[in-house]
Amino acid sequence: QVQLVESGGGLAQAGDSLRLSCSASGRTASRSTMGWFRQAPGKEREFVAIIGWFTGTTYYADSVRGRFTISRDNAKNTVDLQMSSLKPDDTGVYYCATTSRGFTWSSSAYDYWGQGTQVTVSS
Repeated sequence: QVQLVESGGGLAQAGDSLRLSCSASGRTASRSTMGWFRQAPGKEREFVAIIGWFTGTTYYADSVRGRFTISRDNAKNTVDLQMSSLKPDDTGVYYCATTSRGFTWSSSAYDYWGQGTQVTVSS
């Protein structure tokens, strides 16, 4: 079992920055990839960014590349998402998730999810 807890969401204006953090506990040794996903009202959950837990390799959705940065601290078992130049389209519930099925951005491969943290960006 792996437990994930997100923090750091909130209200922001367009152009602002926010930093999300995900704290992992439990059986994290088998995890290959950590990811951030988001779900806007009325839309399906979508991939935002992923990072290889041991490799540090990153990959971003086109919509956030160049504005968001994912990072991890293996010693603290945390994964952060630094979000800059926020846009109203970035509004949604942001979820941290983890998989042991390799380096993938497919949400169906992720078997542990946090409860989500709300990010609201006003214009």
